[in-house]
Amino acid sequence: MSDRNHVTVVCTANICRSPMGEKLLAHALQAEGQPLSSITVQSAGVSAFCGEPASANAVRAVKKVGLDLSGHRSQGMTQAIVDQSLAIFCMTQTHRAMIEMQFAQTTPHVYLFRELMGGGADVEIPDPFGSSLPAYEAARDSMVEAVPSIVAFLKAHYDDLKNPTPA
Repeated sequence: MSDRNHVTVVCTANICRSPMGEKLLAHALQAEGQPLSSITVQSAGVSAFCGEPASANAVRAVKKVGLDLSGHRSQGMTQAIVDQSLAIFCMTQTHRAMIEMQFAQTTPHVYLFRELMGGGADVEIPDPFGSSLPAYEAARDSMVEAVPSIVAFLKAHYDDLKNPTPA
């Protein structure tokens, strides 16, 4: 049995989008019951400095939907994070390409956060860094819209992700 039981949300610096996505997805998975509520959701950045707090506007944006980012500290993407991830959800195509290139031999399933929505939805979530609160709220709302499709995907594919068939 695999000890991989994390889902990782990725952006650039792990201080805006991915921490918001982490909190939103974790909140949704907790409401699902087992086995999804046992998944640990974490976030990381492809170019992150370690230990930075979430941006003030990211904290404000998720607080408006009842979630708390005040304790968040950034971390960079590492092999250990890849190894414990059932799936990785990125904010942009560039993030996905960087992860697939850096961790080519061991990368699990890597998706864009909005990719599983289908229906021609915009799949990338623009970086609100340095923008006003409405830009962060727009990014948050894009993630809120995508979370049900991620939950449905994890529900449908949990066993396959947890115990992949060797190639």
